[in-house]
Amino acid sequence: MSRAVLSLGSNLGDRLANLRIAVDGLANALVALSPVYETAAWGVTDQPDFLNAVCVVEDAVTDAWGWLWRGQALENAAGRVREQRWGPRTLDVDVVVVDGVISSEPDLILPHPGTHERATVLIPWLDIDPDAVVPGLGRADALLAGLDVSGVHRRDDLELR
Repeated sequence: MSRAVLSLGSNLGDRLANLRIAVDGLANALVALSPVYETAAWGVTDQPDFLNAVCVVEDAVTDAWGWLWRGQALENAAGRVREQRWGPRTLDVDVVVVDGVISSEPDLILPHPGTHERATVLIPWLDIDPDAVVPGLGRADALLAGLDVSGVHRRDDLELR
């Protein structure tokens, strides 16, 4: 059994519909799903705001690589084109953590790089797991305490299911 935390984001096209592609594609493994947040872009900031959410998924046969490949398949289903690092995208599915695994594989770095400095991931993750821990870095709530959260706004008017 593997348990993973996935971060979902979209800032192109019908952002909510794009997030729903991911949620629908993960439905058979979905354990918990955060509310939707609207967030300022991170990294490359001159682009539209994102809709973000975080989910916890479990599956008896999917390992860390399997979650990566499943996320990439969902991105492809949403028409994702990789043109610019941290650039605009229809759907981004990041594997944040998997069972506390730490990996430095170039294609699968765990925990996901930058997780500890992204309120766009930590806030929705804490909504569904108040005891969340970023392996090797500490409790998510303690990490969040040192971050600027002004660009992260909960959107209770938007539903993913």
